Amino acid sequence: MNTKYEEKDKLLIFEITEEIDHNWAEKIRRKMDNEIERYMPKKVLFDFNQVTFMDSAGIGMLIGRYKAVRRLGGVTELINVNKSIKKIFEMCGLLKIIPISNKCA
Repeated sequence: MNTKYEEKDKLLIFEITEEIDHNWAEKIRRKMDNEIERYMPKKVLFDFNQVTFMDSAGIGMLIGRYKAVRRLGGVTELINVNKSIKKIFEMCGLLKIIPISNKCA
Protein backbone atom coordinates (compact mmCIF):
# COMPACT_ATOMS: atom_id res chain seq x y z
CA MET A 1 0.00 0.00 0.00
CA ASN A 2 1.22 3.45 -0.88
CA THR A 3 0.35 6.58 1.07
CA LYS A 4 0.34 10.17 -0.12
CA TYR A 5 -0.33 13.21 2.08
CA GLU A 6 -1.11 16.69 0.78
CA GLU A 7 -0.45 19.07 3.67
CA LYS A 8 -2.14 22.07 2.06
CA ASP A 9 -5.52 20.30 1.93
CA LYS A 10 -4.89 17.94 4.87
CA LEU A 11 -5.68 15.16 2.40
CA LEU A 12 -4.46 11.61 2.96
CA ILE A 13 -4.65 9.12 0.07
CA PHE A 14 -4.28 5.38 0.60
CA GLU A 15 -3.46 3.64 -2.67
CA ILE A 16 -4.23 0.00 -1.98
CA THR A 17 -1.94 -2.21 -4.05
CA GLU A 18 -2.98 -5.66 -2.84
CA GLU A 19 -6.13 -7.74 -2.68
CA ILE A 20 -8.00 -7.13 0.56
CA ASP A 21 -8.67 -10.43 2.28
CA HIS A 22 -8.52 -11.57 5.89
CA ASN A 23 -4.71 -11.95 5.76
CA TRP A 24 -4.00 -8.48 4.36
CA ALA A 25 -6.77 -6.50 6.07
CA GLU A 26 -5.03 -6.48 9.46
CA LYS A 27 -1.69 -5.34 7.98
CA ILE A 28 -3.39 -2.61 5.96
CA ARG A 29 -5.44 -1.53 8.99
CA ARG A 30 -2.34 -1.05 11.16
CA LYS A 31 -0.58 1.03 8.52
CA MET A 32 -3.68 3.16 7.91
CA ASP A 33 -4.19 3.74 11.63
CA ASN A 34 -0.58 4.87 12.00
CA GLU A 35 -0.85 7.29 9.06
CA ILE A 36 -4.20 8.69 10.25
CA GLU A 37 -2.74 9.29 13.72
CA ARG A 38 0.41 10.82 12.24
CA TYR A 39 -1.27 13.29 9.84
CA MET A 40 -4.70 13.89 11.46
CA PRO A 41 -6.25 14.44 8.00
CA LYS A 42 -9.46 16.30 7.24
CA LYS A 43 -10.12 14.08 4.22
CA VAL A 44 -9.09 10.51 3.43
CA LEU A 45 -9.36 8.90 0.00
CA PHE A 46 -9.19 5.13 -0.42
CA ASP A 47 -7.86 4.44 -3.94
CA PHE A 48 -9.04 1.08 -5.28
CA ASN A 49 -7.40 1.36 -8.71
CA GLN A 50 -5.38 -1.87 -8.24
CA VAL A 51 -7.90 -3.89 -6.19
CA THR A 52 -9.84 -6.69 -7.90
CA PHE A 53 -10.83 -8.75 -4.84
CA MET A 54 -12.09 -7.87 -1.40
CA ASP A 55 -13.83 -9.91 1.31
CA SER A 56 -15.76 -8.99 4.45
CA ALA A 57 -12.55 -8.33 6.38
CA GLY A 58 -11.86 -5.49 3.96
CA ILE A 59 -15.33 -4.04 4.51
CA GLY A 60 -14.74 -4.09 8.27
CA MET A 61 -11.35 -2.49 7.82
CA LEU A 62 -12.87 0.37 5.79
CA ILE A 63 -15.69 0.97 8.27
CA GLY A 64 -13.20 1.13 11.14
CA ARG A 65 -11.05 3.71 9.31
CA TYR A 66 -14.18 5.69 8.40
CA LYS A 67 -15.07 5.88 12.10
CA ALA A 68 -11.53 6.90 13.08
CA VAL A 69 -11.43 9.72 10.53
CA ARG A 70 -14.92 10.86 11.49
CA ARG A 71 -13.86 11.11 15.16
CA LEU A 72 -11.20 13.57 13.98
CA GLY A 73 -13.86 15.62 12.18
CA GLY A 74 -12.78 14.38 8.76
CA VAL A 75 -14.49 12.71 5.83
CA THR A 76 -13.67 9.65 3.76
CA GLU A 77 -14.32 8.83 0.11
CA LEU A 78 -13.59 5.99 -2.29
CA ILE A 79 -11.91 6.56 -5.66
CA ASN A 80 -11.09 4.47 -8.73
CA VAL A 81 -13.53 1.71 -7.79
CA ASN A 82 -14.03 -0.95 -10.48
CA LYS A 83 -17.39 -2.59 -11.22
CA SER A 84 -16.84 -5.78 -9.19
CA ILE A 85 -15.69 -3.93 -6.07
CA LYS A 86 -18.50 -1.38 -6.47
CA LYS A 87 -21.02 -4.23 -6.52
CA ILE A 88 -19.61 -5.55 -3.21
CA PHE A 89 -19.89 -2.06 -1.72
CA GLU A 90 -23.48 -1.73 -2.93
CA MET A 91 -24.53 -5.13 -1.60
CA CYS A 92 -23.18 -4.50 1.90
CA GLY A 93 -24.46 -0.92 2.09
CA LEU A 94 -21.01 0.66 2.44
CA LEU A 95 -21.84 3.35 -0.13
CA LYS A 96 -24.50 4.69 2.22
CA ILE A 97 -21.74 5.88 4.58
CA ILE A 98 -18.65 6.22 2.37
CA PRO A 99 -19.35 7.77 -1.06
CA ILE A 100 -17.48 7.18 -4.29
CA SER A 101 -15.78 10.41 -5.36
CA ASN A 102 -15.42 11.54 -8.95
CA LYS A 103 -11.84 12.60 -8.21
CA CYS A 104 -9.08 10.38 -9.57
CA ALA A 105 -5.77 10.31 -7.77
